[in-house]
Amino acid sequence: MRGLRLAGWAVVAVLVSAWLALVEVFWLPWRLGGVPIPVSLLAAVFGNVLLVGAAHRLSGSRLVAVLPAVVWLGIALAATMQRPEGDLLLPGGDAVTELVNLGFLLVGVVAAAFAVGRALGGAPPARPPVSRPVAGSGSGGAR
Repeated sequence: MRGLRLAGWAVVAVLVSAWLALVEVFWLPWRLGGVPIPVSLLAAVFGNVLLVGAAHRLSGSRLVAVLPAVVWLGIALAATMQRPEGDLLLPGGDAVTELVNLGFLLVGVVAAAFAVGRALGGAPPARPPVSRPVAGSGSGGAR
């Protein structure tokens, strides 16, 4: 039963981290009056730290805790590669665009590494105590 529970948490962790990584990549080109809005950088930092921590806390598994960071890194790196059709999600361009793109990759990887280090280096999360049925009538009369 524990294996099935861990597999479920692993699937949830992978799906949420993949969704978040894609959203962050698509937010990178946001500009307001020609000035880039670095919402993806903030989402990469907080998203990676929170997802890794939540996966560790909810699943109780260090392996499941590492999955969001690995998935995020895979999607972020895949976005930097040009497809055969010529599509590129993280294009170069002016110095500001390249700085935002590199900053996104840097802060995302550092935040994920920090969160994974906390999950792997710390003690496993405390599990709630298991309630056991009490034998007897509960009146305390039997000795």
